[in-house]
Amino acid sequence: MSGAGFGGGSSAKTTRRRFLEVVAGGAAWVALTSTLGCELTRRSRATESNAWPEPALGYRSRPDLRPPGVRVVKEARGTAAGFVFIAPKKDYAMEHPEDAGQDGAMILDNHGRPVWFRPARSEGENAMDFKVQRYKGRPVLTWWEGTHTGYGSGEYVILDDSYREVTRVRAGNGYKGDHHEFFITPRDTALLTVYGRASRDLSHLGGQEDGEALEGIIQEVDIETGQVLFEWHSLDHVAPEESYYEPPEDPIWPFDYFHINSIEIDHDDHLLVSARRTCAVYKINRQTGEVMWRLCGKMSDFELDSNFRTRAYQHDARRQPDGTLTLFDNGVLDVHENSRGIVLDLDEDAMTATIAREYDHPEDRVSATQGNMQVLPGGNVFVGWGSEPLFSEFHSDGELLFGATLPRWGESYRAFRFPWSGQPEEDPALATETGPEDLVTLYVSWNGATEVATWQALAGPSPERLRPVETVPRDGFETTIAVRTTEPYVGVRARDRSGRVLGAARPVRPENSTE
Repeated sequence: MSGAGFGGGSSAKTTRRRFLEVVAGGAAWVALTSTLGCELTRRSRATESNAWPEPALGYRSRPDLRPPGVRVVKEARGTAAGFVFIAPKKDYAMEHPEDAGQDGAMILDNHGRPVWFRPARSEGENAMDFKVQRYKGRPVLTWWEGTHTGYGSGEYVILDDSYREVTRVRAGNGYKGDHHEFFITPRDTALLTVYGRASRDLSHLGGQEDGEALEGIIQEVDIETGQVLFEWHSLDHVAPEESYYEPPEDPIWPFDYFHINSIEIDHDDHLLVSARRTCAVYKINRQTGEVMWRLCGKMSDFELDSNFRTRAYQHDARRQPDGTLTLFDNGVLDVHENSRGIVLDLDEDAMTATIAREYDHPEDRVSATQGNMQVLPGGNVFVGWGSEPLFSEFHSDGELLFGATLPRWGESYRAFRFPWSGQPEEDPALATETGPEDLVTLYVSWNGATEVATWQALAGPSPERLRPVETVPRDGFETTIAVRTTEPYVGVRARDRSGRVLGAARPVRPENSTE
């Protein structure tokens, strides 16, 4: 057995490419975050005023929406089909700018423009792990919603392709759902993470005799009924001695020794679980709950390459159809030069693990917390850089195909690319403004409508008697249309590429217009 952690130096390392358009590097800053699992973090500060995107976007037609800006620093070329899915949130370790955008769930196009945005319910809540899954045979949007301080307390939201809420899923047995995982299984059950407090004697580890440990809990919940079908507790199978951490000095804080951060179903229906603070992936027997093997950490059952780096605090362990295992390998600030996505070849007969491929950011960023790696159809790889405000897509050979950044205070726990077709239940939104010489400017948007190709402006003497006066291509989240008309009412229609009408805004009187 080997006690090494994740990393590599003997792998076929991806060639590093420098963004020509990338955010200018600057002085680093360091902030200490919550004691419950968030270590030191750093980010580059921009040296040019235009290097960071707008902290918040605004729309005349939807003044209630103020998503953070996104700047594309590597234009998309050869990317997989679909939109980008992120859940931007403010880094709570930093001073929040007064003009910062809203936290929430957001779909983006390849230009970094919002396609759909839903703000968090309140300033103190976040949306996290926003993605497309399947429920009852249909694609759905899912995310966790709640409050978090290193671990979460909230519930899970499921929306259909009209952005209507299908249901909310909650942890059972008196627990609150955590943000690290919400996985809908082919059985229409949900695997979710919970952080539970349990009394433990921690004196042999330097803690309190009457101490308290924070354990990782897995629940499998029937989505329709809420019944808990399976529950696993880390303290029953993984001792606190496996942690690379020590109990906190202040006994008010429980000892977060495990820090569960992903759950995956293996090919044989057992579970793969990633634990950050033990730097290990565990295979869990779904029937008995026993640990079948450990990958990395202090008690690894696999022989690892001698160049694997230790204590990498990984996230997002996923089994791929070809049998490989992918991970987001965070690394350690001021110890390792970069975070990366890695592909591991596991030989479960010989019990060996080797790194087949790795994907690192051209700027060698270290993501102290969070992050994920998604293998896309066709072999491309999408990487969310967690506590760094970045997301990227790579060709399977490591070529950078797309890169974008949030504002400097922003981060997204995970980032994905998925195909998605949305037809909102609500009507398009329309705002108007009048100008000189019969000029009327229309501002139109339709939050979440993915099939709109053109907007057709209408004008007439009454809401029932409108005629087309102008047609323009859709231009991002909000499209501006300028027309000259003396008619007292205006409206808009959304059309798809074939010219079919998808929806229409309620006709309005332009501001300051007269009949």
